[in-house]
Amino acid sequence: MSDTLTIPTSSDANGNISAATASSAEAAGQARAAAAPAPVTFAKALNTALADAMETDPSVVVFGEDVGTLGGVFRITDGLTARFGQDRCFDTPLAESGIIGMAVGMAMNGLRPVVEMQFDAFAYPALEQIFSHVAKMHNRTRGAVSLPMVIRIPYGGGIGGVEHHCDSSEAYYAHTPGLKIFTPATVADAYRMLREAIASDDPVVFFEPKKLYWSKETLDLAALQESVGSGRERAEGHAVLARSGTDATIVTYGPSVPTALAAAAAAEAEGRSVAVLDLRTLVPLDDEAITAAVRATGRAVVVAESQGFVSVASELVARIQERCFHQLAAPVRRVTGFDIPYPAPKLEHHHLPSVDRILDALDDLQWEDR
Repeated sequence: MSDTLTIPTSSDANGNISAATASSAEAAGQARAAAAPAPVTFAKALNTALADAMETDPSVVVFGEDVGTLGGVFRITDGLTARFGQDRCFDTPLAESGIIGMAVGMAMNGLRPVVEMQFDAFAYPALEQIFSHVAKMHNRTRGAVSLPMVIRIPYGGGIGGVEHHCDSSEAYYAHTPGLKIFTPATVADAYRMLREAIASDDPVVFFEPKKLYWSKETLDLAALQESVGSGRERAEGHAVLARSGTDATIVTYGPSVPTALAAAAAAEAEGRSVAVLDLRTLVPLDDEAITAAVRATGRAVVVAESQGFVSVASELVARIQERCFHQLAAPVRRVTGFDIPYPAPKLEHHHLPSVDRILDALDDLQWEDR
């Protein structure tokens, strides 16, 4: 994909621009107008990222259950088969271990497979392949073999789904050395980070918050495409302060970021200034940004949808306690899903972190000692 649009020009003996040139200039103007900032959904950003990666690199192939003709359950791969053909975007049997095993072979032989697991818990039959081969191949071969592959996993709750459709399984993968773990929370990051994941020479597990698929942001997608194509912007290993604050810091990621921002806005109405740190990637983890954000306020709440026991949230709390102990005015609190199997749809709002639960945790940060 070219970074610039070249318009061929021609003129007659008197120097008048030809009709063809005028038409090309008009087309270019229309293209620039179409590229102006506009509402873009999270799902559209992911779809565009896949298309751009496939356009740029013919070694990128996309496959999984129902990703071809249907365009994926959430339509993230919509139109890719029609545009690039069945050799580059195709459906597979309902066999997740086979999907990952095939991707491993492809990656070992020069391709860059991007596979979709359709739903979070559907990936469990493939865990042996992921843990034993995807995560370990580079180390096992002393760096001789790389696996540039992306495992896309729609995850988390908030869509009224039943069990095996709403798990937050990121801790399993984050615990396994050799895997990168990405989880965007904004539309811009959805595009930016998926492009980064596909370009990485290391295997990436790409967690997509299902409840954010229909969220929208107004952005200049063309400018974002250009910045990613030039390599000027990178998200891997760089957390973002999504909201500034002076009294406490909420550390979170993925589907919990919008909830944390809403809680911070509600806290402001109560007279408290609360910062929100969006981690963006869990592996690598931006320890420096976490430490700086918590030390700046002296109080912290970690928010995540997954169960709290032996979780990413647990690791975050431990790291904050170790690195910020002398700056903390109160123990670090966690707001997570409960330690139960994912509940029925009508009960999920009790299970997931909410604004009220986050505000309760903020209230418990020993403000009387100020």
